Amino acid sequence: MKKVRHVLGISGGKDSAALAIYMKDNYPELDIEYYTSDTGKELQATYDLIDRLEVYLGKKIVRLSAYEDSHISPFDHKLKTLGNFLPDPINRWCTKYLKLDMFERFVGSDPVVSYVGIRGDEHREGYISSKSNIQSIFPFRQNIWSEDVIKKLLNSENQALALEMYDQMPNIYISERFREILATPLNSIFNRDQKLNQLLSLNVQEFNKLMFRFLKTTQYPLANEEDYPLLRDNSILKIDDIFEILKSSGVGVPAYYNKIEFEVNGKKGTYCRSRSGCYFCFFQQKIEWVWLYEQHPDLFYKAMNYETSSWKWNQDETLAELSMPDRVEKIKEDYILKTSRNSAIDSPYMIDNILDAEEEEGCAACFI
Repeated sequence: MKKVRHVLGISGGKDSAALAIYMKDNYPELDIEYYTSDTGKELQATYDLIDRLEVYLGKKIVRLSAYEDSHISPFDHKLKTLGNFLPDPINRWCTKYLKLDMFERFVGSDPVVSYVGIRGDEHREGYISSKSNIQSIFPFRQNIWSEDVIKKLLNSENQALALEMYDQMPNIYISERFREILATPLNSIFNRDQKLNQLLSLNVQEFNKLMFRFLKTTQYPLANEEDYPLLRDNSILKIDDIFEILKSSGVGVPAYYNKIEFEVNGKKGTYCRSRSGCYFCFFQQKIEWVWLYEQHPDLFYKAMNYETSSWKWNQDETLAELSMPDRVEKIKEDYILKTSRNSAIDSPYMIDNILDAEEEEGCAACFI
């Protein structure tokens, strides 16, 4: 059998960087490979973070880049082949061609465990490859397992097997209540998520030991491992923990997360960027476009030059329209009103006030 590879993608954002530090500090026995996918359109602060992180890890972060033989950036190369059709939330071609394809080429057919930095206070599922040789693990969550393996273990057709495996575990891990929940069939009032949450609330390590036994009956990469250190971890890391890891390590928080004060019509507010990724990421909120316009006008105008009569970054307005003085003023006022509703949150980072968790660093695949 091929040796299992452990890999971790660095997006240049806070979560993936903190995860790399966390894994090095807590699981040095794992020989983790680090990589980043470069579109050629990242903020300089992203590259600076990756350089500092490389020093802390004491390991090279492999730079993956599509279309290496091209004389232009990977993004510009693919854009040209698509007739200047810009990516958007529905057609995320940048994610596929510049991120996912490069990642899957990097790991090839090897059995791979891929570590994903989704926090314990986020309510979403991360990237799960359709390829059977790639298994995702989420160390910051109480439930480190991906949805696909959870579904297999807890589905009704595997209930007898799960119970048999549980009964074979050493007595130290056995509890009647845990077995009772495990034996309870799924139905309309007791779904898989409820079952999972009850099992985890009883004993995370007990559940992890059972899952690891179950994986031995599958083709997942961890089926090839004799032991796995994360089985004994029941940590839950949230947003404040992430920033603390970055600061205490000396790697530091990416500069674009730092709040910058602005004033409009006598009202004061602060803005910054809430995500890693390309400077023209279509997931940006309007206030982030304003941030780019005022803090990096050269990049804003470059983003504006990509727009045509057919394609633009925002469906409802062009960047030329967004940057008009009256429009900038309105966006700032609306943002001040929105954030004032969350004034009880005392944090130096705008990300604590950002809308929904999935938007914090753009699309999930950008920080595999």
